[in-house]
Amino acid sequence: MRNFQLPGRSTVHALNGMAATSSPAASLAAVEVLRAGGNAVDAAVTAAGVLCVSEPHMTGIGGDCFAIIGRPDGAIIGLNASGRAAKTADGDWLKAARLGTIDPDSVHSVTVPGAVDGWSTLLSKFGTMTLAEALQPAIRLAEEGSPVAPRVALDWAQESERLKRSEGARMHLLPGGRAPKAGEVMLYPALGKTLRAIAKHGREGFYTGEVAEDIVKHLASLGSLLRLEDFAETAAEFVEPLSSAFADHEVLELPPNGHGLTTLIALNILRQLDIGRHAADSAERMHLEIEAMRLAWIYRSRHVADGAYVDVPVEALLSEKLAQQLAGSISMDKALMDPEGLAPMPKADTVSLAVVDGQRIGVSFINSIFYAFGSAIVTPRTGVTLQNRGAGFLTDPRHPNCIGTRKRPLHTLMPGMITHQGKISHSFGVMGGSYQPMGHLTVAVNRLVYGMDVQEALDFPRYFHELGTVGIEEGVPAKAAERLQNKGHHVERVSEPLGGGQFIEIDRRSGSLIGGSDPRKDGMAIGC
Repeated sequence: MRNFQLPGRSTVHALNGMAATSSPAASLAAVEVLRAGGNAVDAAVTAAGVLCVSEPHMTGIGGDCFAIIGRPDGAIIGLNASGRAAKTADGDWLKAARLGTIDPDSVHSVTVPGAVDGWSTLLSKFGTMTLAEALQPAIRLAEEGSPVAPRVALDWAQESERLKRSEGARMHLLPGGRAPKAGEVMLYPALGKTLRAIAKHGREGFYTGEVAEDIVKHLASLGSLLRLEDFAETAAEFVEPLSSAFADHEVLELPPNGHGLTTLIALNILRQLDIGRHAADSAERMHLEIEAMRLAWIYRSRHVADGAYVDVPVEALLSEKLAQQLAGSISMDKALMDPEGLAPMPKADTVSLAVVDGQRIGVSFINSIFYAFGSAIVTPRTGVTLQNRGAGFLTDPRHPNCIGTRKRPLHTLMPGMITHQGKISHSFGVMGGSYQPMGHLTVAVNRLVYGMDVQEALDFPRYFHELGTVGIEEGVPAKAAERLQNKGHHVERVSEPLGGGQFIEIDRRSGSLIGGSDPRKDGMAIGC
């Protein structure tokens, strides 16, 4: 329990439903769906639509989504709604294009958006509402106006120069040629019209017809390979989540092309090391998590790719043998030399939301356009901001994650769920691009090992090793930072907070729900 003499947030408690998102408007819209008799899937899709308006730099209908749905009977279902490269993005094209990388601001970084198809698929399989009904709050905000939240305004201002390069971005996202300030009301009439087309025609209103034609035409003018058939053939798929046992619970993540596998490898390592014997805010605890993630990252960089094209050796990567071997290489006194294969990952922006309803259906949902404002390419007519997920591809034909025909890139999106004795105990997610595996690791350890409540688990100061430097937030104690430095870590304070997250617990003893929302964002948890 938090110290009530200090600034902070209390956990939110409710009986009949809970939603936690990074936008108050999205959390409220989700809870209104639950109060009206909708279920957690209805509420999650509704909230995702609102977030596309209230946090346009983080997410949009031009992006992708992933979800984990936990049912009251213990069944856990995963959804992968990530988009693909063009049909013509083949080896011959790659060779002729002579690309060293897929530049995140290049038109070739734009993959087919999978989110709208994912929303439609979820509602048709598990929802009680139509897509038209779920989109009404988003349409209203787009057409009537959405005030810009403080954290959104901060992030928006940093992207104004990128946005100026796109005619559509200048038109729809830079009123008066500048980024909006906190509290300023933004209207998105073109996006509202596009949302209305989707509401009227369903997923076909986005992937075929006028909207798709306009997006493809605009991208083609910039040199894109994407064509109408690439959009029309987009289809989300249900997948079986992966899991690892940890602290008397099971932590669940989605299989590749997402990188949730990275968290599970690191948790398996920590399971060998009795991390709980060290204080939660100690350098020793942080050191073990940092080293476990650095080792797990090697396998992420080598193996995570589209499982439809390559055989990712999941069983071997999650084996006890590998966990013991990796744990044995960690020293408590000295940081490892940089492990082989560490690959840089770009900064990314994402929204994570969690919903649990009165039936105890739980949803962990991630929707994203990758970088802030994705590729920064916005269609002038339809107002769609297009993701740059293709920047997650490599261009080495020998690597499993090389760009290819209709292939999905390595994805940073990773919804999370935790079960206990065969039932859902927690729905959660931590956004933040390459930080996400570390975020999942740390909040899981906070909750399951150190007994922090869901809000404390999110509030806890963060740290992350990337490209030879351990970035630490201001909340990490100076003594711990010094001890990490003495162990050989190169430590620097970060200029911006690491990620953001949402966390809902089902308390089986009391029958209530407990929610938390990350203070690093503008959102909140709301119960009903």
